[in-house]
Amino acid sequence: MAFGRNLAFFLSAAGVALFAIAFLPSFDSFWSSWRKGRQVAEMVVLNATIYTSDASLPFAEAMAVRDGRILRVGDFSTIQDLIGDNTYNLNLNGNVVLPGFIDSHVHLIIGGLQLMRAELGGIRNKEDFVAKVTEAVKEKTPGQWVLGGGWNIDLWGGHYPEASWLDDIAPQNPVWLSRMDRHMGVANSLALKISGITRDTPDPAGGSILKNSDGEPNGLLVDSAMELVLNTIPEESLKERREALFVASRHALTRGVTTVVDMGRFFTGASVENSWVDLSEVYQWADSLGKMMIRVCLFFPLPTWSRLAELIRDKGHRLSEWIHVGGVKYFADGSLGSNSALLHEAYEDNPINYGIQIVDFDWLSNATLHSDMSGLQVAIHAIGDKANDMVLDMYSSVVSTNGIRDRRFRIEHAQHLLPSTAPRFGQEQVIPSVQPDHLLDDAAAAENKLGIKRAHQGSYLFQSLLDGGARLAFGSDWPVTDINPLRAIKTAIHRKPPGFDHAWIPTERVFLDDALKAHTISAAYACFLDKELGSLSPGKFADFVVLPANSWTEFAENPSNFVSATFVNGKQAYP
Repeated sequence: MAFGRNLAFFLSAAGVALFAIAFLPSFDSFWSSWRKGRQVAEMVVLNATIYTSDASLPFAEAMAVRDGRILRVGDFSTIQDLIGDNTYNLNLNGNVVLPGFIDSHVHLIIGGLQLMRAELGGIRNKEDFVAKVTEAVKEKTPGQWVLGGGWNIDLWGGHYPEASWLDDIAPQNPVWLSRMDRHMGVANSLALKISGITRDTPDPAGGSILKNSDGEPNGLLVDSAMELVLNTIPEESLKERREALFVASRHALTRGVTTVVDMGRFFTGASVENSWVDLSEVYQWADSLGKMMIRVCLFFPLPTWSRLAELIRDKGHRLSEWIHVGGVKYFADGSLGSNSALLHEAYEDNPINYGIQIVDFDWLSNATLHSDMSGLQVAIHAIGDKANDMVLDMYSSVVSTNGIRDRRFRIEHAQHLLPSTAPRFGQEQVIPSVQPDHLLDDAAAAENKLGIKRAHQGSYLFQSLLDGGARLAFGSDWPVTDINPLRAIKTAIHRKPPGFDHAWIPTERVFLDDALKAHTISAAYACFLDKELGSLSPGKFADFVVLPANSWTEFAENPSNFVSATFVNGKQAYP
């Protein structure tokens, strides 16, 4: 019996051996073919705390990436079959991973140029202001312009800077220094002279030339009046603008920003051609050489809407995986800090001033109507409560005329609103593109300029906008404030400006999840990129950041101030 079993085993083993000899080559071929046909990840993220910003799977612990896009997200078993011999394993030991941040409103090349110039942000007194400019003057030869910006008198109180501050330290150099919001700037006397500004120069429409008690220009120019000086400043060289793109992109990556909505070198007083020149000479140049580091969604000046419509008809919105053509942008008013935000009621600290309506609204309405007819997305800068109401009314009129479609109108800033206005954003499907870090500088100023009651009822109404059904999109307006999404998220959650021992308007604080979405998926939605970006979902670009926090609880209790690493297209871009 035992002999029979052994014989059977021997014969079966011999059969298997003969089978293997006969068919092994074809089996090897089949196995090799299966291995080659199987989709294999280039990289997998393992043992991570992944916040996806995707409601269908809010959290995960593993993610597979190939060809710059996400293959799968889930637990280890979900992606295990995608791991091959050459797959790179990024084991994060619990570290938090977020989608790459999207900054919904920057001036990217201006930000880069600012990093290359006299930086006056954070200056807290006249002495430091003068000292900083003195250093910049020393680097110039006589006759060269000294340029810079970022100053904010709310940090030091007292008087605005004037030409007299600059004349002694720069007698042979024209000087132009923009306020942090770029709605005001100060020039020295030489710059005023070169620009032809005298006591007899009238205020241009939509701007102001401020004067001293003797009726002489004091160096301060507001909104469109800045054009008088800006037109005399030599254009930045092409080399400078290209370098500014690289400087700005590297800076953005250190903050975890992988995509920006770039409003361009366009502001009151600037040429509408700047954005178009930068598209061809800077962005497309860098893209052609494979030197783009972050993705950009570009907005163009509203007066050039027909040119943009033609470009999109010919090329589409997606010029490359790095360059997306967005829509058009314009201004309704100025800024609160420059006393040019357009208000229903007068400024508390200047009872005869209601702000400045920068644009003729008949022209704005007509240009918006035709832009919308051409399928363009429209974004309008509005800070004061009256400006916001006027823009919302205009948008409503355009919808009534052109019909309902997915247009995603935007209001940039939506900073000070009547309480009754906040629900309109959700009801009318207008996106409030807001900048949380502005309130760090504006809180005290808003109370002084609007009065405490009005400021508290209508300033930075983030939660009210969410309650009304609006899709908040967060940004920085860099270089007005630094590009720093993690700080903006903390600001939106806590609302504690410097010097405050309590939350400013605590009812308008938002939850962490809402703040994160405003810098990721909602920001992507706000520029029609939510199919490609904004969440860590299969098929989307593998743009993500790694934080130092080792658990979600740790991050939620004290959101990180910095990122440990930034990945673009699944490749580490920082550090």
